[in-house]
Amino acid sequence: MSERRAEALLQTLLTLGLDYRWGGNSPETGFDCSGLVAHVFREAYGIELPHNARAQSEMGVRVSLSELRAGDLVFYNTLNRPFSHVGIYLGDGRFVYAPKAGSQVRMAPILGPYWMRRFDGARRIRPTQL
Repeated sequence: MSERRAEALLQTLLTLGLDYRWGGNSPETGFDCSGLVAHVFREAYGIELPHNARAQSEMGVRVSLSELRAGDLVFYNTLNRPFSHVGIYLGDGRFVYAPKAGSQVRMAPILGPYWMRRFDGARRIRPTQL
């Protein structure tokens, strides 16, 4: 694993247990899903991603479930619209995401029934591509 990918994973793990907050994008204020992703990529790579799951879904290159690597973004339809939710794949079939008000950033199995029914795709964002 590259040093840069390891840094992204470290930044992701550091968000576990932090509060969800709609519009949040920092450890101090809490995170929503796209704010979490934007924070991790800013801290790990110095990359400014949009604070919007749909816009993030248009970045980088598409990857299939079988091609997922740690640090890839995974997208879901959780609000009856495509690409309305995003998380960061950790490897070993798990991803990190900011769920909803009253919850904290957590891990979940990517192949869990709830998530697989809502899976919209995955993207790999390489710092050299931006």
